[in-house]
Parts: sequence; structure tokens; C-alpha cells
Amino acid sequence: MKQMLILLMILVSLSTVQAQTEPVEVGMRAINKTTIQAQLEFLASDWMEGRETGTKGIYLAGDYIASMFKVYGVKPGGDIIQKNNSWSDRRAGKTPYTEATYFQKFGLVNYSAGEEQVLKVIDESGASQTSFSFDYETDFSLRTGSVGVEIDAPVVFVGYGYKNEEHGYDDFEDVDVKGKGLLRLAGFPGHKDTSSSAYKKFAQTGRWSSWYMRRDKNAEAEKQGAIAVIEVDPANDASIEWATNYPFRYNTKYYEGSKRLRGGQYNRLALAGDTLKSSMVTLQVTMRVANKIIEGTGVSFSEFERETQENMESISVELRDKSVQIKTTVDSEIICARNVLGIIEGEMTDEVIVIGAHYDHEGEKNGYIWNGSDDNASGTVGMMTLAKAISETGVKPKRSIVFAAWSGEESGLLGSKYFADNYALIGKTIFYLNYDMISRDDDKDTLGNKFSASFSSEYPLLKELSEKYNDEMNLSLDIKYRGSLRPRGGSDHASFSAKDIPVLYYFAGFHEDYHRVSDHADKANYKKMLNVTKLGYRIVWELSNMDRKLESQTEEN
Repeated sequence: MKQMLILLMILVSLSTVQAQTEPVEVGMRAINKTTIQAQLEFLASDWMEGRETGTKGIYLAGDYIASMFKVYGVKPGGDIIQKNNSWSDRRAGKTPYTEATYFQKFGLVNYSAGEEQVLKVIDESGASQTSFSFDYETDFSLRTGSVGVEIDAPVVFVGYGYKNEEHGYDDFEDVDVKGKGLLRLAGFPGHKDTSSSAYKKFAQTGRWSSWYMRRDKNAEAEKQGAIAVIEVDPANDASIEWATNYPFRYNTKYYEGSKRLRGGQYNRLALAGDTLKSSMVTLQVTMRVANKIIEGTGVSFSEFERETQENMESISVELRDKSVQIKTTVDSEIICARNVLGIIEGEMTDEVIVIGAHYDHEGEKNGYIWNGSDDNASGTVGMMTLAKAISETGVKPKRSIVFAAWSGEESGLLGSKYFADNYALIGKTIFYLNYDMISRDDDKDTLGNKFSASFSSEYPLLKELSEKYNDEMNLSLDIKYRGSLRPRGGSDHASFSAKDIPVLYYFAGFHEDYHRVSDHADKANYKKMLNVTKLGYRIVWELSNMDRKLESQTEEN
């Protein structure tokens, strides 16, 4: 009898302890190395064929993510489709019904440059008009839009085509470029002299800083209404890249062959949409093309670079009697892509949180597979694991949480852009958490604990929660925070930031396997990946269940 009484007391004690366990801790137990490793190894396996947007491999990956959502008890958050009844049900008078899916489908235009590309420089000085025709990939290369265009436009020299509001530099300040072609120099004020004040003021750091600057310059040109950008780099001969006999062989750490190793079946992708959002053409030209354009105008590239380096003031000017004729042709086809969406519905109907990561990568070609373990099977697994953890709490959050695996990120954030423009709940979205490349260390991360976190600076609570839970859970993550009003960059958080939705974006850094066939799961730093997944979980749990709203705090507040 005494033994039975003791046993009963133990059982009561255990049940009391279980009842006192906070739901957030129950969910935390779902985040473990075994869980993330198992998912990562499968998503980054050769069976996924590199997960290129629109291919069989990414469709298989999408089906896997959807099946795991279903296992975790996460409801479908994608398209609503109509289902037809069986023949016997129709005879019984039953009508068709609708059903939610885990997929958000969208069309993409796969396109490449067609056979005919034309560049002519027109000189109308004096009483005559002279047209100079240049050959494609002898004197110019170009990046077409998704449709062919024919352009006849005057030319404006816009210096570097650079705008920096923080330091008061603007190459567009005194010229009207709407509907015109821009002649632009590569670089920025002082870029040739690292000791100059201009260089120290305008230089950007980071492995991809030049790529980001060119992207931002193109975005500004398009915003200003330009229809073509003609870029020249006086310090480099662009034509070497177009040589037909060089190099004779590519020999790298990962590949040796007579052709450049590039992944993927498709060329360039764009959202199909119902409007043509951009027709701006960008061209890279040789110095003889650029010199022909400025001939007789009084513009000197060397003088411009010297003056802007010294004075840090723009000297843009419209080139009188100069125009360009550009013709591009495009070969295209439509392919179908899918975002994978799950949702845990909350008590409230007016506020939603989105957790996302892109699951596409560069595919396969010539027997090589770009597995993309870090980029971005790792972030996708982090997102999926948060879905598992929040579901296993057994508690309905106050705010609904959408879990999203994006397609088309590598082609220009296409999946997240489509979602941000079309999803029914986007107007109710109060926060977006982005995971992209969370499982590796860059060459400076000797302790294997460094991360960067981009966040919307008007919402300091995002940084505060990140710091708080990093400390409270002893995660020991060394996080470099980057706050800005609208965080930009080459990942899907930018699609939400553009809609003024507050964002937090975790990124572990670049490494030698980035976008190479050697990005494999066995190189993952699982401790780092596990810790940032736990950190995101606590932040999302807090934001999805707090009583107050996530509000901006501007300087006026």
C-alpha cells in the first residue's frame, strides 16, 4: 500500500511538472541537430538536382517541403483550387468544391538575347547626319529586357550615374534623363585613388560591393526614367570578355574544361505579370564607341574623373546632336514556378507574420550539380524547423504565421516579389523574418559564430529581441547589426521592405563554396545553424504573442 502511495505521488509530481512546462519550451525541444541535419541532407542531395526554378528538381523539393508542413500540422497557405466530384457524386447532385493547397503558382518568362542586336551612334552636328553601326560582342554587349525593343533616343552623359543622398552626391541632379539613353562611367567618385577623400567617403566594402553598386545604379537610372544605359570602363578593355579564342581552357579548383562551367537549364527569368514593368536596356561598350559618342561635345572622361575626385560634385550634361539607335530581339517561353506556403492560424485576423527562405538554387548542367546546401537549403530548413517548433507548442498564437519557401530568388527575388504583390494577407503582414545562408563560416569567422542581421531601423525592438534572446539562451552568436529604413540587398527581405513591412534578415557570410558545385551538406556548421534557428524561434514567438503591436519608433517619437 505504501509503495502504491509513493508511486501515485511520483506520477502526480511528474504531471505537475509537465503542466508547468511553458509551451515555448515545448517548441524549443523540436529544434535539434538531428532535425535540421536530416532535412538539410535531403534538400541538398543530388536527388534535388540543384533545385533550379521551374525544373523537376525544385518541384520534388517543393513537394517534400509541403509534405513536411503536413506532417508538422501546418495548414495549406497557398492557392485555392476548384475540385470536381467523382462521377457518382455528380449524379447525386453534388457540386464542385474548393480546396486549399500548399502551392502558390506563378508564371515566369524564360528569355535570352535573340539573333539581332543593333547599336548605332548618330551624329547630327553640322548640316549632315552620320550613323555609325557597331557589331554585337565586338564593340558592345547588352542585357535585354524580357521583350525586344527598338530605341531612338538622345544621349545624356551622367558621369558615374551615381547617387548618394547621405553624402550629397547626385549625378542626376541637373539633368533630365526621362526617355533618354545614359552614357555612364564604371565606378564612383575617387574609385581610382584609395587614398582620396572621395574614395574614403563613397567606397563600399564587401565581396559583392561592386555588383551591388552597379545594381543600385541601374535601379536609379530606371527610377529616373532612362530607357537605356551605356556603360564604359576606361580602365578595362571590355572586349576581352567577348574574345572567341580565349581562354582555351578553364582550370579551377573544382573544374577543368574547354567551356565555362555554368549551372542551369534556363537563361534569364522574369515575372510574366499583366504589365511590362521595365524595358530599360543596359549595354557595355568599348572605348571607341564611348569616344565616338562624346566626340565634339567637350566631355572628357579623364577630366571628369579628376574633378569629381577633387570636388565631389557632379558634372552631368546632355550631349547635343548625339543620339543612339538600339534594337534588341528576344527569344522567350513561359515556365511555371511555385512558392510553398503553410500557415498556422492565430486568434487575431488583422495581423500576420511571415517567415521565409528561398529554396531554389542553380540546378545542374554537364554532369555537375549545384547542390546549394548553404544557399539556401540551410535557410529553408531553418524556416521549416520553426514551423515544426511553433506547431508543437500546441498553442494557437495570437497572430497568424505564414511559412514560405520562395522560388526564383536566384533570378531576381521573383517568388517573394510575386507573393508581396499578390498574396491576400500581405496587407496584414506586420513582420518578415528571412533566413538565407545560415550554415557556413566565412574566412574571418575562426570561432564559427558570426552572423549579420539586417533590420528595419524604425523598429528597434527587432534588434533588442535578437540581443536579448542571444544572451538569455547563451547562444554566443557574434552578430553584426545593420539597420536601415528600408533594408535592401540580394535576398527576399527586400521584397517586403519595399512594401514598408519591417524585416529581420539573418545571414552567416560568404565562403569559398558560394555558388559552386562544392556547396555540400557535410560542410555545414550545425551548431551555428541550430543557434540562429533557436534565436529566430524565440523572436517569432514573442512577436506573434505579445499584447502590444509592433510599432515604429521614428526620431520624432
